This record gives sequence, C-alpha cells and structure tokens, in this order.
Amino acid sequence: MARIPDTLLLFDVDGTLTAPRKQIEDEMFQFLGEVQEKVTCGLVGGSDMKKIAEQMGGMEGLMKFDYVFAENGLMAYKKGELIGKESIQNYIGEEKLQKFINFSLRYMSDLTLPVKRGTFVEFRNGLINVCPVGRSCSQEERDQFGEYDKVHNIRKTFVAALEKEFAESGLVFSIGGQISFDVFPKGWDKTYCLRFLEKDFKTIHFFGDKTDKGGNDHEIYEDSRTIGHKVTSPSDTKAQVKEVLGL
Repeated sequence: MARIPDTLLLFDVDGTLTAPRKQIEDEMFQFLGEVQEKVTCGLVGGSDMKKIAEQMGGMEGLMKFDYVFAENGLMAYKKGELIGKESIQNYIGEEKLQKFINFSLRYMSDLTLPVKRGTFVEFRNGLINVCPVGRSCSQEERDQFGEYDKVHNIRKTFVAALEKEFAESGLVFSIGGQISFDVFPKGWDKTYCLRFLEKDFKTIHFFGDKTDKGGNDHEIYEDSRTIGHKVTSPSDTKAQVKEVLGL
C-alpha cells in the first residue's frame, strides 16, 4: 500500500513516545512500525543520539525511522545517513560558553535541594543541558526532584536569572523533562529540524508533550509549518495518531 503523499508525522520522544527517560514499550514501537507503513515518520529530541537510542530500544530500532533529529536537529539523519551537523562550540565560542557555565555553577552552588548528585552541566554538540539535581541521580531521585520542582519552581526561577544575566547573548532557555533545561542559540530549538523537511512535505504533524510556553516543544508546536498536537502520554499520542490517520 502506498504511503500518504507529502505528509510527515514528527514525534518528540521523551514523554510522547516513552514515559520520561524510560524505554519505549513494545506495543508502542510495534504501533509506530505499522504507522510507518502508511506515512513517513520522524523523531526529534533534545538528547543526543545515544540517549534517544536507549529510549527507542537501540540504534537498530531507532534507524528504522525515516528521519531522526538528535539535539533538536543539529544531528540530522535520513534513512540512517547523516545529512546535517552543527556545533554550539564553533557557533558561540569558548569565551561566551565559559561565562555561561561559570555563572550556572555558581548559581547551583547556592541551591538547597532534597538531594544533589553529579553532572550538573552536560555539554553536547548542539546545546548545553543544565540539571540542578545532577544527571547521575537515580530514577527515584529524579521523580523526587520533579515533584519538588513543581512546587518550588527551581528550574523556572533559575531560567529567569539566566535570562536576566544573558539578555544580550542570543541564548534561549527551554525547560523539558523532569530535571533539567536546555540552552542553545536562538533558532536552535526543535524548529531547526524543519529546514530538512519543509521542502519535501506539504503537511507536517508534530506530536509533543512540552508544548506550553517555556517547554522544549513549544516553538515547533506553534510554528506555521507544522500542525501541532499536544499530548499527555504515549497512550494519548497513540490515540491522536489514530485520529489523524483515521484508524
């Protein structure tokens, strides 16, 4: 059966196809395989390829998707082949990067949280991930911080301080997941991946859970080149995909 022409379904990963930082369920992966027989599908995530592959059941399973965009699209793959790569280090420069990292570490040193672990600043190819609790926290500690943050707005307050300090830097701060937020140059949000898609597809459906202002799906959800779908869980994603495709 021929695929629906000129149409792409583009999915966020964390919280959309999987529970936060969990591996995709077999039933969901099988469902996506059936969907790909009907329409072109792609993934876009803020994490690097290694972390996305872990959530999608391994690199082999990940590369079954027509398009994969890691780090918001700064690492872009089409049918398993690299089609684009950009580096935040080259783009911003070491001096500005260190100024930002130093400020962030000083700020976090004054925070008192239920727990603190390790890896508070993670440098990636296309963004900086800042994590007040530390990315080496356990799943239980991750969940604990997530609930604490909902009450005390640790990340939201942190981002406000950074926006004030680096108002003229051209950096954007995007809260996503349970424990961290991403930092990248303006325009390097998930809309970055659309440059690889907009000429080939007339209709791009995007499915994401962090679509409110400040969330890391907001810009691409609101973009005029996409039809945005706000989801609350993998099961909700499945239901909305069925509705879009008339299944």
